[in-house]
Amino acid sequence: MMLQVKVLGSGCANCKRLEAETRAALDAEGIPYTLEKITEYADIAAYGILSTPGLVMNEQVKSAGRIPKRQQIVEWASQFQSAE
Repeated sequence: MMLQVKVLGSGCANCKRLEAETRAALDAEGIPYTLEKITEYADIAAYGILSTPGLVMNEQVKSAGRIPKRQQIVEWASQFQSAE
């Protein structure tokens, strides 16, 4: 199954950086994924995130208000890969 990734944020500099870091981390590991950007405040709030950027994988909120390290992103993604 392909990993569903969502970057939550208005398009601020940190939101763009989170998207770039996430793509770089997953591409480097060869993990197949789709990435969707969620920019509407109501849609972001629906995930319970109060501070952006937010990272969601397969509908699970993984981080909010910070940019996780690439290794952390890979570890989260790997949990979904091994769960299949």
